[in-house]
Amino acid sequence: MFATLPVPLRIPFVMLLLAANIVLHVLPLFALTLVKVVLPIRAIRLACSRALVAIAESWIAVNSRMFEWFTRTRWQIEGLADLRRDGNYLVLCNHQSWVDIPVLQKIFNRRIPFLRFFLKSQLIWVPLLGPAWWALDFPFMKRYSKETLAAHPELQGKDMEATRRACEKFRHMPVSVMNFAEGTRFTPVKHDAQSSPYRHLLRPKAGGLAFVLDAMGDALHAILDVTIVYPNGPCTMMDLIAGRIRDIRVHLRELPIHDGLRGDYEGDAAFRERFQAWVNVLWRDKDAHIGHMLESTVATATGA
Repeated sequence: MFATLPVPLRIPFVMLLLAANIVLHVLPLFALTLVKVVLPIRAIRLACSRALVAIAESWIAVNSRMFEWFTRTRWQIEGLADLRRDGNYLVLCNHQSWVDIPVLQKIFNRRIPFLRFFLKSQLIWVPLLGPAWWALDFPFMKRYSKETLAAHPELQGKDMEATRRACEKFRHMPVSVMNFAEGTRFTPVKHDAQSSPYRHLLRPKAGGLAFVLDAMGDALHAILDVTIVYPNGPCTMMDLIAGRIRDIRVHLRELPIHDGLRGDYEGDAAFRERFQAWVNVLWRDKDAHIGHMLESTVATATGA
């Protein structure tokens, strides 16, 4: 609708609308959170939790609609047909850009249970957004450096304890848990520093994934393996706002969670080896699929 606006006008206009959308949804969200905290009645708290998710889904829907109005980005999404609103999922995705999050929110909003992901503890101080994430039960993780752990060994395992507490809470609510197995966004510098065996991906961190699967137990029904590709190369949130992302391609498939994927990753060496092998095969297939997606995009663009 507004994609023809000159970029110098479009960027501040979109940012103003995004800010207004935050305020519009965060204020009632905070009010409901106060009711939930003050009234220790289970039925009221459950009703408030459902209302909070409805507000968050409205917030995401408005954001997604605005990006449709202000950009000409072409979307190609495969694998949405069999998603279930009542199916609890572990969403596993490659990580290239902060744009990944609005992409995932757009394609999954109101198709699966509300998507939550682990956040760095410092993000709770982000104005409006930090408290909103807390109100929506996003888990905040405090990561310690090797130097800190060496100086304070009593902190060892505290991040895993926080993960387990969050997962225990998730066991009693409809939820989709997001995990970027690479742990950080892909860049050529990080890729080379890791000596990654994959062409388009960083090395996956199997430990965190195994811990979530074990902590959630049978509360999770399936894994959604998501692959995101930006055919025109690396992009930023400002590129999305400015309409500079021409194409976004997403492929997803559902994988079963069998008993062999749950176990004591830290204490059972045999299980750890099997789980790492499973993740490595998954990542090898994902890397190959990214290559196919990029090749097909080039072929389409050249008319081959």
